[in-house]
Amino acid sequence: MTVEATVTAETQEDNKELWRWDESRWTNPNIDWRKGDIISAGIDVGSVSTQCVIMVDGELYAFSNLRSGSGSEHSAWRGVNKALEDTEMTVENWDYCVGTGYGRVLVPMSKRPITEIACHGRGANWMYGPGIRTILDMGGQDCKVIRINEKGKILNFAMNDKCAAGAGRGMEVFAEFVGVGITDVGERSFDIKEEPKPVSSTCVIFAKSEAAGLLREGWDVNMVLAAYSSATAQRVVELMERVGLEEELAITGGIAKNRGVSERIEKKVGMKFCAKKWHNPEYEDQNIPFDTQTAGAAGAALFARALAEKEKGK
Repeated sequence: MTVEATVTAETQEDNKELWRWDESRWTNPNIDWRKGDIISAGIDVGSVSTQCVIMVDGELYAFSNLRSGSGSEHSAWRGVNKALEDTEMTVENWDYCVGTGYGRVLVPMSKRPITEIACHGRGANWMYGPGIRTILDMGGQDCKVIRINEKGKILNFAMNDKCAAGAGRGMEVFAEFVGVGITDVGERSFDIKEEPKPVSSTCVIFAKSEAAGLLREGWDVNMVLAAYSSATAQRVVELMERVGLEEELAITGGIAKNRGVSERIEKKVGMKFCAKKWHNPEYEDQNIPFDTQTAGAAGAALFARALAEKEKGK
């Protein structure tokens, strides 16, 4: 049996969709939205995932994090309906909604679209704190490096959207190919005797071919995962160096949950990312989930609140 056939057989074991990451939703039990003055929402429709964040007077009330569907409008509604689940709130209760992400102009309940770069800057500033100066956003189809000031305003940025190899979708394709669940890639990439050289290919398709060759040579799957994770980290570091790094560093997006990539980036740049926890200690005390994928939608919800206040003359 060929390497490709073996890997495919492993992948299809128990009919598991190994690329599928965990979807989530959450509602704050400590907030009565009916007593709020301004209800704002942000919807981030990306190529791979969609998030909806709802805030009441600037405080996190609910969020959802789902796989994007067949179209931006459909994805937006799925995200909204999931976030609103069991809350008795409807979009008619919202004062303002901002759409962001690739599908931002197609979010039907949005009053205004704002770029994901601006929203991630604002959202990361709110999540990680005003000390953040450099943000790495690793999304489904691209990577962005964003420089911000203490208020989350964009000072400079660079992005690489030519290939998904250095982003979430590329990692999904690769995980599926080698037969490892996407949530296990990071851990398994460190279960090796020594760090291998990165794969050389900068394209997902060619990287798969290169991985097949390495497996034929006798490499085990964990070594291949390490080589691919290292290559992903190296491409991101090259992008970071174009913008210039200034501490403190924060990371957003789905790949932020993959320590196989994030820790290799830290080693290459000689800096640590901020711990993935709330800047606001009250959020920690309330056990509010910290999800790096919600940063863009959170920033959009914060922009929505400011725009709602402007409309109301506050």
